[in-house]
Amino acid sequence: MLQLLRKIAFPISLIYALVVYVRNFLFDVGVFSSKSYKTTTICVGNLSVGGTGKTPMTEYLLRILSNRKTAVLSRGYKRKSNGFYMGDSESTVLELGDEPYQIHQKFPEVTVAVDADRRNGIEKLESLLNPDIIVLDDAFQHRRVKPTLSILLTTYHNLYVNDWYLPTGNLRDAKKEAKRADLIIVTKCPNSIDLEDKNRVIGKLKPKSRQKVLFATLKYNDFVTDGGKDNIQLSQLKAKQLALVTGIASPKPLVEYLNSHGINFKHFKFGDHHHFTNKEIEQFEGYEMVLTTEKDFVRLKGRLENLYYLEITHNFSSTDAEVLKKAVQGLF
Repeated sequence: MLQLLRKIAFPISLIYALVVYVRNFLFDVGVFSSKSYKTTTICVGNLSVGGTGKTPMTEYLLRILSNRKTAVLSRGYKRKSNGFYMGDSESTVLELGDEPYQIHQKFPEVTVAVDADRRNGIEKLESLLNPDIIVLDDAFQHRRVKPTLSILLTTYHNLYVNDWYLPTGNLRDAKKEAKRADLIIVTKCPNSIDLEDKNRVIGKLKPKSRQKVLFATLKYNDFVTDGGKDNIQLSQLKAKQLALVTGIASPKPLVEYLNSHGINFKHFKFGDHHHFTNKEIEQFEGYEMVLTTEKDFVRLKGRLENLYYLEITHNFSSTDAEVLKKAVQGLF
């Protein structure tokens, strides 16, 4: 049904494409301005809506930048606060939004702020914190800011060059805007990807001579955790009555990973950034264990017993990891 509705909505996608084209044109000719800042900035984003692994990529960058005074600026999608908000020890997931709150919890040494107006957010961070670098999460389409380094993500199985505009497809920006990226990272690649596969993808993307294309696979832990000291190996989950709860754009890789380990579960699937109601949570209470994603965990923590999550990271070849590291550290 969803696919049928998307096809029916094709005329709307043409109008959306026109709006996107005009907006980008006005930036290109200088009617709308893009502003650079004294603080070094890294933009992490995509051309589509959700599911490319922006938050794990932001976390990957933060590990590279561990010796720097770093701030993360995000929109804070579906948060309950307004305007500029900077996280502190009293902040909640409702105030920051799920993904910024996840980063705030994992990287307490990093300042995490949210503001839909990226210019205002950067200026506030410069005046309040004076950081060495600001990582702009999910900001590729925010052309009012010109980042120092721009990283564009696209998934192996749904390259932006094969996609179409919303609502028929998943594109929220034009394919040609990929030219603004310094690095294009193809995420969620199969573990078996070889040089021939990589060259085929590069041939489709047709990067500019100055652009580097990197490839990342998903790496899951071999254990689940409750966010504290209780870690359980995946092999121990096979005998448990398990509910899998996901509120992310693309749960398929996680489902496939659990299936590959012979784990049985009932999957409760919700939309991206879903705020769970008490009635929805009642559905999961009869299970021996509730397994979820790290992003969903921060929204469900304290509301369910026996709640665990499986951590995910991006994994690069040694060569690509070094290219990314040099690109980031070379900014200083």
